[in-house]
Amino acid sequence: MKYVATLNGKKYEIEIERVDGRMPLDRGAAAVATAPIIAAAPAPVAAAPAPVAAPAPAPAPVAAPAPAAAPAPAAAGATTVEAPMPGKVLDIKVKVGDTVAFGQCVVVMEAMKMETEIVAPGAGTVASISVSNGDSVDTGAVLVTLN
Repeated sequence: MKYVATLNGKKYEIEIERVDGRMPLDRGAAAVATAPIIAAAPAPVAAAPAPVAAPAPAPAPVAAPAPAAAPAPAAAGATTVEAPMPGKVLDIKVKVGDTVAFGQCVVVMEAMKMETEIVAPGAGTVASISVSNGDSVDTGAVLVTLN
C-alpha cells in the first residue's frame, strides 16, 4: 500500500508491504504503525556549519640534542663485534684488556623478547667497549673492538 506522509512540511510517498508478501489490511493508522517500511524517501538534513577553530600559535623552536659521538674507527688489524640485529644490550660479559677466544660470548642482547649471545668472531684482546648495559642499538652497531 502506498501512503503519503508529511514531515516538517515536506511530503513523502511511503510504500508499505508485509514481510510474508501480503499487503496489510487497510485499517488506517494501525496498518501504518504495524507494517514494516520497505521504501521511503530520505528526509532532507541540513548540514550544520563546521566550527572554525582559531589557529594554534606556532610552537617555540626546540634545540636539537647534540649527536652522540661516533665510536672511534677500529685500528688497523682490529676486529669489531657488531650487533646482528636491532635490540637492547642486556649484559656485557667482558672488560677492556680481557683476552677472548673465538666463539666466546662478549655481549648479551635482547631483541623481540629473545636473548641472544653475541660471540667473538676471532681470538683477541678487548681494546674497547662501545656500549653500556641498557643501550638500544641498531643493526651493525659496533659493540666491542678486539685487537
